[in-house]
Amino acid sequence: MTPGCVPGAEPASGPGTASVTRALPVPADVAWRALTDARRHTAWVPMTRVRTDGPPRLGTRVVAVSGPGARRGWPGLVDRMVITRYVPPGDAAGDGPGVAVFTKRGPLLLGSATVTVLATSPTTCRVTWSEHVPLAGPLPGALTARLTAPVLGAMLRVVLRRAAADLTAR
Repeated sequence: MTPGCVPGAEPASGPGTASVTRALPVPADVAWRALTDARRHTAWVPMTRVRTDGPPRLGTRVVAVSGPGARRGWPGLVDRMVITRYVPPGDAAGDGPGVAVFTKRGPLLLGSATVTVLATSPTTCRVTWSEHVPLAGPLPGALTARLTAPVLGAMLRVVLRRAAADLTAR
């Protein structure tokens, strides 16, 4: 098993997975620190507030609440996650990408979100954020993941656009 991982922490792929890739004009370590720190996601994820039990690392717990009034403290859709893989860029194989897997623990959203950051030069990187999110309940996960993927893909495009603007403004 790769250091920085727990069993079952491999990123999901295939049908029902939303994935967006974006080049960023910042070093990989800068993008990595920002994108894996869920405390920063409130600024980028529409209609969402986020709480964590600390900085990003293996085992960090994250609770995101999304909905029209979520940022004002109103109730919304709860997304409980734990970081089950956290390997910064260059740690796994010298020049390898950084990979963080946020495993979703319900109550409604299951699956995972994966952030991958690869250095493309000393001052640039390529980020891929993917989500595979089946819903808990009576319908098959393969079906519900295909239903959530288009919405998640649109959200990820917004998130990476906002993150890129934020990181390049600094």
